[in-house]
Parts: sequence; structure tokens; C-alpha cells
Amino acid sequence: MLRVLSVVDGFGWSGTKEQVYLLARELKKRGVDVELALAYQNKEMVEKLSPYGVVFRFFENHTKFNRLNPANYLRLYRIIKENNYHVVIANSPHAYDYVRLVYPFLKNKPKLVVVKRSARVPNLLSLKLKYAYADAVVGVSKAVVKNLASAGFPEHKLYVIPSAIDLERFYPNREKGLSIRRQLNIPVDAKVFVNVANWNPPVKGQDMLIKTFSELNCSNCYLLLVGSLTDTEGKKLAKAYSVEERVIGVGFRENPEDYINAGDYYVMSSYLEGLPNALLQAMACEKVVIATKAGGVEDFLKDGFNGFSVDVGDFNALRQKMEMVLKLSPEEYHQIGKRARETAMNFTPERTCQEYINLFQRLLGVK
Repeated sequence: MLRVLSVVDGFGWSGTKEQVYLLARELKKRGVDVELALAYQNKEMVEKLSPYGVVFRFFENHTKFNRLNPANYLRLYRIIKENNYHVVIANSPHAYDYVRLVYPFLKNKPKLVVVKRSARVPNLLSLKLKYAYADAVVGVSKAVVKNLASAGFPEHKLYVIPSAIDLERFYPNREKGLSIRRQLNIPVDAKVFVNVANWNPPVKGQDMLIKTFSELNCSNCYLLLVGSLTDTEGKKLAKAYSVEERVIGVGFRENPEDYINAGDYYVMSSYLEGLPNALLQAMACEKVVIATKAGGVEDFLKDGFNGFSVDVGDFNALRQKMEMVLKLSPEEYHQIGKRARETAMNFTPERTCQEYINLFQRLLGVK
């Protein structure tokens, strides 16, 4: 039986944690003996995966100086050494920091797969000393792989495996959306733009999104921000632009699908992405989306067909597209939303899982 260890650092929930969960769930369904190496504090992952019989191996005490704690490395070393894995997956740069440092001390080294979820290119030293050590680097979009290849990373080690969308959670649900509107005192007839991202303006561009929203000539429009710190930092910035009554930050939520369904449109203002999960989740909910062409967006979003796109950093164009979608006829809105969901249905957990299994078999020489 194929034995896989998936390594994830930290706790709380994020796009990376969602992908780790979905892959582990699907691998287990396929009969793969998948185990997780994770932080003691990662209760969310344990809660979500326990029903599937996944084994948890705790190695990281996630504190302020967690990466300086030798005990974290020693625990991970023992986990890998003692459990006869065929493949180890490092799911983030920090997870790979742990794995990379313990691997040289292992006598029997499982095949090492590193997942690159951002289009940001590591520096040359990191590419040569860190990433080159892996047997395979998985980019979640063509843009991620292209950037790594352009930086000189060996192309024979690069693979594109897109992230997955949980279509059992993300689908059109008018009743849940209306319930959220009632909770937030948003009028039923208001036009609502939604953005789902933890507060990180240098990457996600929420500061410029709020500014852009403030320039819209639409008194019946609302901007709903979902993600950590949007309830505090977003509120401060909205007040600075005098739109605090119509910009609503709700902080982190475990049910982003309900908040997406509370909106009419989804808007992504990012400067940097790998494959934006939240954008695809909104498309799965049949929302009309507007997004910057960050990372792998152009792999699936066709301007005017299944949504709308603008160049990264062009917030004038973003505002114009926001104004344009407000004028769509009901039929135009419906057709674009339908095509958006059809697009999202190409990103199933089953498909992503099979591509990983194919990669594992290739690395292990299994036909």
C-alpha cells in the first residue's frame, strides 16, 4: 500500500490548509495510507479529517520561535524515520523548511514533493539549496511553474497540478445568502461585492479595493470582506474613505460559502496569487467575478465569457469593470454565472487527487 506523509505547519484555516484537507480526504478514499504531520495546535485539521481515519503525527509546537526550536525538527525526523513512507509532501515554504533540514540525516529518504502555491519566485540561493533538493515541485498553476522555470529551476522536476474546489460546499444557495444579508442588515435589493482573503494588502490589495469601491457611483452597493482582520483593519480603512456604512468586514468565517452566496459579485484585487481558491469558489457559486490577472487566473478566467479580468494593479480598470457588471441584464448575469460554475467544475478534488497519485507512481517507478 502506498504510504504518504503530508506535512503542514501552523494552525487556523487558510487556502493551504483547505488544500491539504481535500487532498488527504481524497487520498484516503482511494485507499492510500495518508498521514499528516502537523502542529499540536492544529485542532481544525484534526476535527475535519478524523472522520476519514487519517492518522495524525504531531511534530510542531507552533510558538513565536517555532522554527528555532530543535525539538520540532527532531520530532519530524523521528516521524519520517520510523514510519516507512514512500512519499513526503511539504505543503508550504515553512513546512518545507522543516523537511529540508531533517532530510539529510535520514538514511532512507522517501520521495520528496514540494507544493508551490504562490507565483512569487524564491531567490536564487533558495532555488539552488532548498527547492532543488526535492524530487518534484508541484505548481498549482501554469504561471507558478513558468516563473520557476524562467528562474532556472530544472524543468524535469516541475509539474502543474491545480488546486481543488470542494463542490459539495460551494454551490448556489440563495437561502443561505439571504440569511447572511439579514444578519448583516444588508437590504435584499442591494448590490453586494464580496472579497474573501485574510487581511494582507501588499499581496491581496484590499486597501486599494476599498479605495476603488469608494469611487463607485452606487449608493446601493456594499463591499463584504471575509477573512482574518477584515473586521478591524478593513473597518479603519473604510472609515478613512467615508464608506464605513457600506463596507462590512466580518473577520474569519468557517462558512465562506454562505458569505459568497450573500453577494451578487465577487471581486479579487490581488497583486500575487498561485491559483486563487476563493475566486474559483465564487465561480462555483455562479457569481459574476472580476479579478486581476494574478498568478494562474488566466488559466481559467476568460474576460467577458465566464467573468471579467483586469491587469494587476490597474484599479481604474477594476472600477470600470465593477461599474459594468452593475449594468448587466438578468440574462447576461445568469449566463456568465452558469459558465463560471462549469469552469469551476473542472477543479474537483477527485481530479487533483488522481494527478497526485499519477505523480507518486511516476516518482516511484510504478506503472
